Amino acid sequence: MKNKPISPDAVRRALAEFDDVGRSYFHEKYAVPRSREYMLREPVSGKLYDVLAVTAAVARSAGLNGEPVNVLTNGEDDAGQLLVDLGFEVVRVGLDWSSAEVEATVADYFEMLKLESLGAPYSKAEHNEQLRKQLTTRSRSSIELKHQNISAVLDQMQLPYIRGYKPRGNLQALLRETVLRHVDRHREALQAVMDNFDAQVQPGEERYIGVLVERPQVVELPAPQQRTRLPRKLDYAAREERNRLLGRGGEAWTVHYEQARLAAEGRPDLAGRIDWISDRLGDGAGYDILSYERSEVTRFIEVKTTNAGPLAPFIVTRNELTFSEEFPDAFCLYRLFEFASAPRLFVLRGPLADHVQLEAIDFRARLKAV
Repeated sequence: MKNKPISPDAVRRALAEFDDVGRSYFHEKYAVPRSREYMLREPVSGKLYDVLAVTAAVARSAGLNGEPVNVLTNGEDDAGQLLVDLGFEVVRVGLDWSSAEVEATVADYFEMLKLESLGAPYSKAEHNEQLRKQLTTRSRSSIELKHQNISAVLDQMQLPYIRGYKPRGNLQALLRETVLRHVDRHREALQAVMDNFDAQVQPGEERYIGVLVERPQVVELPAPQQRTRLPRKLDYAAREERNRLLGRGGEAWTVHYEQARLAAEGRPDLAGRIDWISDRLGDGAGYDILSYERSEVTRFIEVKTTNAGPLAPFIVTRNELTFSEEFPDAFCLYRLFEFASAPRLFVLRGPLADHVQLEAIDFRARLKAV
């Protein structure tokens, strides 16, 4: 069988197949390792393609048998050069992120965080695509991972982060330094973002079916070498605790949720006996809402509401902590999150110390006897 000539059209057909079947299947079909150093870059979309896999597909389309990549090349260097000779752009990847790349990614992240705080629609995919046009050697997944790394830094600083970018470790030291510097330089802007989140005190949806989720899994992130001390105005958990309208909105939503739950469980009579304690008597009882199990056993509910994601920290009072220990079989903490967009919650039953890490943030002080 006569081999077909290697042509740019053959490369374009390989790229179309890559897009059609996806990266994993494409690699499995052509049985080559993923490229580590060089990628073909499509100039319009900025999408990156593995030079070894593309070369293998081109070789097979040309009728070459055996180990097609080896027939055409001696590895990534030659594969990249072959594609360059055919008129395609090949970029080197796998290098550490530069300061300029990290700064651009951090700036893009905080722009999305600002839009989220305003409740303004935006597309993470479009932001990723626009950033790739600037960071020509970075793939969609590598930029997404960097955004998750930024969330991890903000989470360690107990600041809000973008929903959908769950904190992820393996932080580049340069990234952490850049985020810290950005926060320090733009404190007023960040305070405005937090003010925007604080202003969202109504539930995004009045829906109570399908909102209960499992307790989120927490991945331990390496502790920063030095604790970052922020002004009290940037203490997000404390701000939410002081935000009476947000707390009241979350408690009101929970009362309706409990009524819907008991009605769905065939106990509408119990739904009518729910008592919103904190609204009727004020704070200090150690819980907010008195509700019931289907069996009529009492359920003491403390509600903690946030507009951030499920991993955001929250404030627990000593009274709440003690109450959870005194009534371990009946105490439930309802963690209500993403409240202003689409409320969801998970439940922590029993003593709070069994579920959360407790960090002392304030002490009552009095003079010692001398």
